[in-house]
Amino acid sequence: MGGDSRIEAGGAEVPGVETAAVLFDLDGTFADTAPDLGFALNAMLEARAKPPLPLASIRKVASSGARGLLGLGFGIAPGDAGYDDLAREFLDLYETHLCRDTVLFPGIAELLRALDERGMTWGIVTNKAQRFTVPLMQLLPLEQRAGCVICGDSTPYRKPHPAPLLAAAQAIGVEPARCIYLGDDERDMIAGRAAGMRVAVAEYGYLGMGNPPQAWVADLRVSHPLQLVAAL
Repeated sequence: MGGDSRIEAGGAEVPGVETAAVLFDLDGTFADTAPDLGFALNAMLEARAKPPLPLASIRKVASSGARGLLGLGFGIAPGDAGYDDLAREFLDLYETHLCRDTVLFPGIAELLRALDERGMTWGIVTNKAQRFTVPLMQLLPLEQRAGCVICGDSTPYRKPHPAPLLAAAQAIGVEPARCIYLGDDERDMIAGRAAGMRVAVAEYGYLGMGNPPQAWVADLRVSHPLQLVAAL
């Protein structure tokens, strides 16, 4: 890998610490799902004679799921009249076209091989519902290799609550302090820190529309997944 491969926290190099597992957010961190989420949204827009939206604008809100995408496309929010019907339509369309163009982010496959070679466990912790997450992991196909797949409806709480990450640590039998959680949204950092894990910002990901990632409290910041190997 070319370029600067340092992993930084607050501008300083982070020395290696004992890590037993790496946990990943899914959308915008592990897999680039925006093209298929955008396909569903644009199909709805075109059915209503509205122009499709460019993928660049869709990526910015993709991590927010139906709420973010329907807000972008229709200017509607949960609780507004008609939102629930649009959300059902969107989710059904997305389920039908779950893995047309979704791919792993560059470097993720190589990172997984590096973890396997070290005998380290990895898993997924996402706010995406099981209805979409499990079939998507099967289609990639990576479900059998993952030490755990914790979804938005696997526990009573979703990120930024730490419950999903604590459930993941329990499922793989690794203490939270020995886990690194890689995510592309501030809620990932909040959830991971609350669970007692080290947290890393996937600067190559979607990064959301909230606070700038530079303002997120994180242990590590990586511009390419393979940079995470240096922290192991």
